[in-house]
Amino acid sequence: MSNIDYTITVKSKKRRLNSISLPAEVIINIILGLFCLACVLPFIFVVIISFSSQNSIREIGFSFVPKEWSLNAYKYIMDLGAQLWVSYFNSFFVTILGTILSVLMCVLYSYALFRKDFKYRRFFTFFSFFTMLFGGGLAPTYMVCKNMLGLSDNYAALIVPMLINPFNIIIMRTFFQSSVPTELIESAAIDGSGEYNTLFKIIVPISKPGIATVALLNALAYWNEWFIPMLYIKKAHYIPLQYLLMKMQNQADFLVRNAGVLGAEASKIMNTIPQDTLRMALVVLIVIPIACAYPFFQRFIISGLTIGSVKG
Repeated sequence: MSNIDYTITVKSKKRRLNSISLPAEVIINIILGLFCLACVLPFIFVVIISFSSQNSIREIGFSFVPKEWSLNAYKYIMDLGAQLWVSYFNSFFVTILGTILSVLMCVLYSYALFRKDFKYRRFFTFFSFFTMLFGGGLAPTYMVCKNMLGLSDNYAALIVPMLINPFNIIIMRTFFQSSVPTELIESAAIDGSGEYNTLFKIIVPISKPGIATVALLNALAYWNEWFIPMLYIKKAHYIPLQYLLMKMQNQADFLVRNAGVLGAEASKIMNTIPQDTLRMALVVLIVIPIACAYPFFQRFIISGLTIGSVKG
């Protein structure tokens, strides 16, 4: 047998070992397709409802095929004018800057806890974990942030309270312990590398999966946060999107609940408020921007998984 025939035979054997039968492949694809559809279908349903008319919902309820299509919910939101785009900018700015700073703080803190030669790592590990179990309470936190730190009506009030997350620190520390060999740090130290050089030029490039995961968690937390703006933000210039839309929904619900008490004028206003479709339109406006960020983080996670630091 020639070398060419032998090579073809080996490749064909490998191909048979790595392949599955056509019926099994079809069944697997159908199952995965149904699973993907089950994940996407609820959001598609929300989008359809947001474009439905309020009269259609009153007559036939929520449906994939409404009797009448309408843009009233989005028109009602767009009536906010410039404030809507200011709030969008605030949410993007706070999410991007807050994610960068919180990931930086998380990496620095967790790297110190990962290093076994750090004398006080057990104390700082307990110090971080303790805050997950016990907190000072809302009133002391509010007094410290607003009166002592001056976190009121500024971007710092939206970023600083969420800079440190003990859960993310534990995740990052565990990732360092399971993925970063101590031999790599020792080799860098022998070559004369400093601590910051070792961290940012050696450890961080091979830790992209963990960093991307923590960054995604922080981005979701900053993007969805509305309670902290409610506490510390009074000026419209600093209101983020989530807090603005929550206020809009609360105002619409108030008018609907108290239409009989407020009089005929309020009843007319109530009839123009797309109450049910407004909720779905708010969900769409909030979810779409952060959903677009998932492929970005996924790309870094996948690329980071292919990076190795020590050859076996």
